[in-house]
Amino acid sequence: MTLRDEHRVRAGWAPFLQPGVRVVLRYAINRESSPHGESMSDALGTILAADDSEVRVMTRRGQVRVPRPLVIAAKEVPPPPVRRPRSESP
Repeated sequence: MTLRDEHRVRAGWAPFLQPGVRVVLRYAINRESSPHGESMSDALGTILAADDSEVRVMTRRGQVRVPRPLVIAAKEVPPPPVRRPRSESP
């Protein structure tokens, strides 16, 4: 682990990562197994569970399990906007 990585595993990092909170997580992925060679991915959704080893997020596409040490950035986000019904064309 490098000095740069130590902040990701220390106790209390990102204390808002609690069940029920809506977040966006940026996390590292394996570049060789990703479809286009990406090295990071994002998960936007509501936290189902979080502990020292992983964060589980329910996204629109389903549940995502992110190992906590791979989380690069995390941000609490507001609820999604309320969708207005489409008006019918005459």
